[in-house]
Amino acid sequence: MLNILKAILFGIVEGITEWLPISSTGHLILLDEFIKLDASAAFKEMFNVVIQLGAILAVCVLFFHKLNPFSSKKTEQQKKETWSLWFKVVVAVLPSVIIGLPLDNFLESYFHKFVPVAIVLIVYGILFIVVENFNSGDPIYLGPKAQPWYLFRGASQPRVPKCTNLNHFTYKAAVMIGIFQVLALIPGTSRSGATILGGILIGASRFVATEFSFFLGIPTMFGASFLKLFKFFYAGNHFTLNEFWVLMVGSIVSFIVSVIAIKFLLNFIKRNNFKPFGWYRIVLGIILLVYAVFRLF
Repeated sequence: MLNILKAILFGIVEGITEWLPISSTGHLILLDEFIKLDASAAFKEMFNVVIQLGAILAVCVLFFHKLNPFSSKKTEQQKKETWSLWFKVVVAVLPSVIIGLPLDNFLESYFHKFVPVAIVLIVYGILFIVVENFNSGDPIYLGPKAQPWYLFRGASQPRVPKCTNLNHFTYKAAVMIGIFQVLALIPGTSRSGATILGGILIGASRFVATEFSFFLGIPTMFGASFLKLFKFFYAGNHFTLNEFWVLMVGSIVSFIVSVIAIKFLLNFIKRNNFKPFGWYRIVLGIILLVYAVFRLF
């Protein structure tokens, strides 16, 4: 029963952090440090990835009509646009497949640790703030505003997004988003964070960049989950009955919480920018670094 309660907590954290650009990996590493599942190391490594299946199913349910090219409620033009969207998603996922598969074990071994994750959290937190300031035309100061020491001066006036409709998202843009997703192979980056940031940088509106990031997560996270399951069983591992229920409960909770988190984020970005997430990442990264230092003593 205690393990099930822990699985619920992991599912809540996964459901929230998978879609907000704050890194689910960073949060799960921190959570695992204090609340450990009573399971094998191989199971826990697999669990932290496969629990994402619940999160991605939330996207499939919430956007089922938009993603369904066979819907009888769509016109022929709308069906063509849906197929086009899927083709762009496939194109965008190719870079991470080509680069990510060979590097999976290496990244898992050397970067799935407190210090690398903390540094990446801070770096991308700063990038979110810089990009938002650049888009709004505001500078970021190294010192008091009276002094002209700029870290980044920003645009002279707010930038207007070039792409405000997902149907106008080009294949070139999809490839570029795919390249940004490659950066998310490094734990702590946040897959949604990297792809949303990339979308904004190439001229998409926050809403379009966020939606495309959600859809890109479908093949990416399904693929990552099944790859992790394959490795788990190929290594000769198997589930105990307790571990099976831990995985099921964690995934179900992740699904429920993801529905809430996705709706929250889509409503949030209609009125706000991503700066709060940038600052949150910086604070979390600093906490992780401080904790990593204390662990040495």
